[in-house]
Amino acid sequence: MNLIGKQDALPSSAGKAHIDANNDAEAVTHWLSEYRESPQTQRAYRREAERLLLWLYEEGRTLNEVDRHCLSRFEGFLTDPQPRARWIGPTKPRNHPEWRPMRGPLSPASRRQSLVILQGMYSWLVEAGWVAHNPFRLMRDKSRRLNNQTRQVERYFEQPLWAWFWRWLHRPLPGTNSRAHFERTRQQIIFAFAYLLAPRISEMAATQMGDFYRREGRWWWQVVGKGNKLAQVPVPDDFFIYLTEWRKTLGLPPQPAYQEATPLLRALDGKRAIGDNQLYRLIRASFQDAARALEDEEGAPAYIAALQRATPHWLRHTAITHQAQAGVSLRYLAESARHARLETTSRYLHTEAHQWHDEQQRHRLTTLYPLASSPDQE
Repeated sequence: MNLIGKQDALPSSAGKAHIDANNDAEAVTHWLSEYRESPQTQRAYRREAERLLLWLYEEGRTLNEVDRHCLSRFEGFLTDPQPRARWIGPTKPRNHPEWRPMRGPLSPASRRQSLVILQGMYSWLVEAGWVAHNPFRLMRDKSRRLNNQTRQVERYFEQPLWAWFWRWLHRPLPGTNSRAHFERTRQQIIFAFAYLLAPRISEMAATQMGDFYRREGRWWWQVVGKGNKLAQVPVPDDFFIYLTEWRKTLGLPPQPAYQEATPLLRALDGKRAIGDNQLYRLIRASFQDAARALEDEEGAPAYIAALQRATPHWLRHTAITHQAQAGVSLRYLAESARHARLETTSRYLHTEAHQWHDEQQRHRLTTLYPLASSPDQE
């Protein structure tokens, strides 16, 4: 099982197409090319399109033959991919014989995101004349299934859990092993970077030392982010505590030189950059180690579960959420997060929920019967 090219034998055009394509795979490739300026988005969209194309290949159908009932079966497949051995496997290079299109069943949020992406793909293919209709338009409960914007961000670490995790990252190491010291210092700069500047994982992996620069006595981070957009983000002073220690470990001066064209995050040789996938695995491994440590301490089950299921993108959510809770204004929060719309940033604001909860405490039973107590008082 491999790649979009499996559909070469299944042409699909609904009639006179406005794109130069001979089959579904080529048509989808044209759609994906619209996102060439945003590689991260393009990869995410390719993943969802590829799953659909591979599933349709197994069904013996083309994109133009997808109806409402077919779409319902596909949604069920995302919930429980069968046979598992054919669809689910560990992360492997795409040309590896054990490569699989899925890591496991998709969560409700991930299924919703997948359907949102595929609905957009179908809209484009209709305009391109490749398919005759968009089956997503027939969804009776479409607004519920495809509403991926209204929910507050939930995949983040609450303040007490993050405080514990940060202390865990600073626990003394046994012995004086140089490799262990290197890995610990690298671990600390990774999480300091993620928490203080809210980068996407691809942005972290691509950052050069020279991307940190001083202007009028203040430090900034220059980043090319989503949509190939250039941005400058203020760097909190705390970050340099960890950057200085990391550079000392690498045998470098405390502060980056002007336009220093060397990678920030590095492999064990202290020279080579690390890619997105390796960085993803390093962060996930840290979360799993922390979960085991918290479990050994008999910590809160909800916090242990959060660490076990957390992905690197939780760090961006955590950073933005905690900035909002610290009182950073919505305007600057959106600028630092590099969101195109304020509506996206507003999903991180939990202040209203807290105020609502505080206001609800005015409605009490204890005024009528003082012996009643809250769970926190028991």
